[in-house]
Amino acid sequence: MSEPTPPDTSSAPADEPYCKRHIFFCLNHRSSGDACCAALPAQQGFDRCKALVKDKGLNGKGQVRVNKSGCLDRCAGGPVAVVYPEGVWYTFVDDGDIDEIVESHLIGGQVVGRLQLPDDVGR
Repeated sequence: MSEPTPPDTSSAPADEPYCKRHIFFCLNHRSSGDACCAALPAQQGFDRCKALVKDKGLNGKGQVRVNKSGCLDRCAGGPVAVVYPEGVWYTFVDDGDIDEIVESHLIGGQVVGRLQLPDDVGR
């Protein structure tokens, strides 16, 4: 008896990712007194982003996911967030910055250069 032939999938469309973009906000708290995003407006930025994405109908399968994260190891630039799949790191200070990240990057696909975290910023 011969093995069944698998279906030809060479012309099948690639599966869409579950999320088109995924933004993680560091909300880590360090009790040691070292720099941490939780001591800055990280929670406020997360809450603002989550609300904007929901209000604009961008949440759900195939769209944008907003998540909390533990330490992302970029504490010195905090508060920080990172957008995937692009791997773009941001720092922010207020609601206006979050609004710009949502409008320009999460919706428009354009990196907000003025808010990008320099590559050399770590813990």
